[in-house]
Amino acid sequence: MSLDVSPALLAQAENGTVDEADFIETVRTSLPYAYRVVAGLSTELGSSTAEFADDNTTPTDQERAQLLRALASNAIRGSLERHFGVRLAFMNCHRVAAFRPGTEQGDAYREFTSLRAQLLNQTPELRSC
Repeated sequence: MSLDVSPALLAQAENGTVDEADFIETVRTSLPYAYRVVAGLSTELGSSTAEFADDNTTPTDQERAQLLRALASNAIRGSLERHFGVRLAFMNCHRVAAFRPGTEQGDAYREFTSLRAQLLNQTPELRSC
């Protein structure tokens, strides 16, 4: 299970409308490592003129699982992007990058998400991540 959903949030879903702030709070408390990584990247990106900010820290298995759950879910990933005002990119089950929205056609984003970058970022230690 990826999220610890409160009865109140579940009731919202059952009634058809979910408040995104409540959903984000559930993500924050359920997947704290993933939330902290995205929050940190958005802060770093916002305080610089760089094209993107990335985190290439090798997490623990539990932390990696949080990243995978957060970034593999369109709903969670999209909510994090909207909440922090970034566009996320992800590779190697731990390397997360935050880009400014609208830069997906730029060279930096295209290179980060390219087949070439994926292959060049392979290591034997990450074989089973």
